[in-house]
Amino acid sequence: MKKILLNSMTIGLWVLPVVVLAQAATAPNVNVMNALDSIVNWLFAILLVIAALFIIIAAYDFVTASGDPEKATTARNFVMYAVIGVMIAFLAKGLVYLVGTIVNKP
Repeated sequence: MKKILLNSMTIGLWVLPVVVLAQAATAPNVNVMNALDSIVNWLFAILLVIAALFIIIAAYDFVTASGDPEKATTARNFVMYAVIGVMIAFLAKGLVYLVGTIVNKP
């Protein structure tokens, strides 16, 4: 699971500059806050999908644990990591909104 997550993050880091540069080539007057908001929205959606997958995996582990405390602990950890990830995503969206309001003050 760690290998898949690491590979997807690596691919994302390689693809993100290409997407940003392609957008800048078509629209040279890009607002930084709009670009940052767009990136955070995409990452937020991706993170919610990953969190949902972690919760589904945890539910499967709970169902198939059959009294195995190690498997149940792993499932609890998956749920905890998913909740922490969603909280971080909401904090990131809030931080972008906060910076946007601070920067756009007259």
